[in-house]
Order: sequence, then C-alpha cells, then structure tokens
Amino acid sequence: MKTVHSTLLLLLFVPLAEPAPPPQLDTHSNYEYATDNYEETKFSQDYEDEYLDGKTPEEKETLTPDEKSLQLQKDESVTLPPKKETDEMPTCLLCVCLSGSVYCEEVDIDAVPPLPKESAYLYARFNKIKKLTAKDFADMPNLRRLDFTGNLIEDIEDNTFSQLPLLEELSLAENQLLRLPVLPPKLTLFNAKHNKIKSKGIKANTFKKLNKLSFLYLDHNDLESVPPNLPESLRVIHLQFNSITSITDDTFCKANDTRYIRDRVEEIRLEGNPIILGKHPNSFICLKRLPVGSYI
Repeated sequence: MKTVHSTLLLLLFVPLAEPAPPPQLDTHSNYEYATDNYEETKFSQDYEDEYLDGKTPEEKETLTPDEKSLQLQKDESVTLPPKKETDEMPTCLLCVCLSGSVYCEEVDIDAVPPLPKESAYLYARFNKIKKLTAKDFADMPNLRRLDFTGNLIEDIEDNTFSQLPLLEELSLAENQLLRLPVLPPKLTLFNAKHNKIKSKGIKANTFKKLNKLSFLYLDHNDLESVPPNLPESLRVIHLQFNSITSITDDTFCKANDTRYIRDRVEEIRLEGNPIILGKHPNSFICLKRLPVGSYI
C-alpha cells in the first residue's frame, strides 16, 4: 500500500516541474541603444509607422527596401511647399537688396539689372551703363530715387522716366549725355552735372511743369544759355562752368512785372561762364541774392 501511495504523489507533482515558456519580446522596443545604428533603426521604425499607415500587414511585409525608398520619395514630394519664384535672385546676388533699396555700385554692370518689384531706391553708381530705356523700369511704380552717377550713359529714351509717378530724385551726373529726356512731374532733385549737354539738348518745356523741383544741378556742361521756363519751386540752381554768354530780363525774372519776386531761390551759381554779370543788372531784380559769378 505504501508503494501505491508514493507513486500517486509522484504523478501529481510531475507537471509542476515543467519549465516555464520563454517570455515574449517587444519588437518595438528591441533597439540596440549602445550601437551607432540606433538612430537609423529608429528612423526606419518611424518611417514604417508613419508612411505605411493604412496598409495591411501583408502589404507592409511585401514592400522591398527599394519600394520603401520610392514610397518615401513620393510622399515627400507631395508634402514639400511649392517652389518660390527666383527671377530676382541674380540681381540680389550681384548687388545688395535691403528694405526696398538696391545697391549696385562698382560692380561693372553695363545695363540696368532686373529689379525686385518693391524697389524704391536704386544706386547704380560707377558702373559701365551706356543707355537707359523705358523697359529698364517697366512696371516699377514704387521707384522714388535713381542714382546713375559715374557711368557711361550717352543716350536715354524720352519716355524712360515719364512713367515713374513717384520718382523724386534723379542723378545722371558724370556721364556722357548730350541731351535730356522727358522728366517725371514729381521730381524734387535733378542732377546732371559733368556731362556734355548743350542748350539744344534741353527742350523748352523740360522743366516747365516740374512744380516740385527744388534742386537743379547742370554745372560743368556745354550750355550756351540758361535753360528756359525754370519753375518757381527752385531753391538751388547750379550752372557754373558752362559756356553761357548772355542772359535776359526774363531768364530769372519777369521783364513786364517789376513787382514779381522769386522768393524761394537761395543760390544761383554762374561762375566759370564767359559772361560779365555786371552788364545785366535788371536780370536779377527779382532775386533776394545776386548770382555767384563775375561782375567785372
């Protein structure tokens, strides 16, 4: 009997001695943190979670590495923002574009570069520009100041500046000009000193309607006479070192109106011209100050 009882007890305890099954591993946390390829492994897992989302497990498993790469490129091409226009970049790489101002000084350009549409000020001094055309400033309504000092400009199309309604300051100093183009109506400063401009190169109405013009610099040219119809708004008139030989009572004043006073003029310079100002006393009767020049 004792032998039977011992056998039964042994049979009851045998199942309890079987080894426990191996633990299940979490595949998503099975990264080798101590290895260099951790970031690559993590990126691969994130890619599978994000870019293969919505596919069945069978579809995910059937994608080869090359197919995964193509899928990633396809998805990235969809999510990238649209490419911006870069037509203005060459100018702003050659020059300096800053807050509506374009600085193209001493960069050896021979033509006006394409300007950003919002440009208000262009400084293109000391280059090799020979000609200005209306196309150079087409659709540029915000321009307020243009400076082409020290170029090689010989010719300017008549309508080059007339379509710039906001242009206030224009410098064409130190060029090779023989004549002046049509000027915009809101100019306050015009500088064309050190050119080759003759009196026949200035039309009779060039300055007549410029009712805001305050500063006029035409010194060091080849003018034989003072330009006609100078506006009442002028404060400074520089005509020194030309070829002016005579003036009349109507040059600055009004011969038929002795009460007329040109009270805004602060300075007229006529030195360096072959004219004796003392021979024309009635020509300055309307001025508060006599012009600078020779009176003897």
